[in-house]
Amino acid sequence: MDFSALKRFQDYLAGWRIPGNDCMVTVDHEPVYRYYTGWADREAGRPMRGDELYYFWSASKVITTSLGMKLHEQGLFTMNDPVAAYMPEFRDMKVRVRVDGRDEIADAKRPILVRNLFNMTAGFDYNFGTPAVEEVRKKTGGRCPTREVARAIAESPLCFEPGERWQYSLCHDVLGAFIEVIAGKRLRDYAREVLFDPLGMDDTCYNLPDPAKMERMAVQYNWRDDLGKYLPTNNTCGHILGPDYDSGGAGVVSTCADYMKFADTVANGGTSADGYRYLSPASVELWRRDTLTPSERESYNWPQLAGYGYGFGVRTMVDPAGGGSLGPVGEFGWGGAAGVWVILDPDNRVALVYTQHMLNNQEPFISPRLRNILYACL
Repeated sequence: MDFSALKRFQDYLAGWRIPGNDCMVTVDHEPVYRYYTGWADREAGRPMRGDELYYFWSASKVITTSLGMKLHEQGLFTMNDPVAAYMPEFRDMKVRVRVDGRDEIADAKRPILVRNLFNMTAGFDYNFGTPAVEEVRKKTGGRCPTREVARAIAESPLCFEPGERWQYSLCHDVLGAFIEVIAGKRLRDYAREVLFDPLGMDDTCYNLPDPAKMERMAVQYNWRDDLGKYLPTNNTCGHILGPDYDSGGAGVVSTCADYMKFADTVANGGTSADGYRYLSPASVELWRRDTLTPSERESYNWPQLAGYGYGFGVRTMVDPAGGGSLGPVGEFGWGGAAGVWVILDPDNRVALVYTQHMLNNQEPFISPRLRNILYACL
């Protein structure tokens, strides 16, 4: 294995548009590559040192859906169960329809199934700014308990009938609330019990970490196309609505090395280097199976996802030629709004975690190249 090309790519990114980045690779539980470069805080002259905390944004979804898969393998629900059997607020949903060129609200004809939460086909949008959510903010003094927010999400009409198409949305935030119902405890506590503590992920949490750790947060930047440069932001994640809200879709804070403990476990069939079985190999296999129907696939068209299908909450490679991918069928994972990118490959027992902290993250450029360089290096 020769990772010099990956190192050159990281250095190129740090001299291009990305303030700083960190990347780890493991094979068969063995760390084979680690390199970080650039700035954690350019204005303060603080270079990357490898222990930076990041908002993982939508890379949280990989952890959240894995927690759901763990409950699924225990027989606590099936993918084809109606969500309303566990969360009654989703029983009588409304849906937006077009009638004679007009937008109208009608009764939904199909129930939301648990699989629709996992694979982004429930019909939700990605809008936390509804009157119902604002009312939760107001009546809870900004604390926003996860279950209360899910009930508020249920008050908005669906954008389409469940299962009609794929749409990136609040599905995994609702899934986080669903996990709370099934597990009988808060999402953060269930994750701590079955994942974070057993794997020694001491720097990983839903919501914000201990204030003493916040000084390690890499500055979150935003690439400004209009200015041709990046500028620091206010270092917040808008999906962490309040101290009691565990966003299944975007609430995880972690480090590159800490998240790798999870990624390496998954890439080795669900069992950690020290023998803790987090998931069964059968669950890992189901998780990465393409779930999209032809009609759902039509709206699954982001450029960086060429060649990928969508499993139970993760991209999954189905057509390497179509995607121009050097990786194999079944390589899976997801990324985050500030540029985290996760590659999981159980067939080759390979995991990659790449972290940066910049909104408008240049993902369509970075992620396909990162994947192909990885496999060429291997």
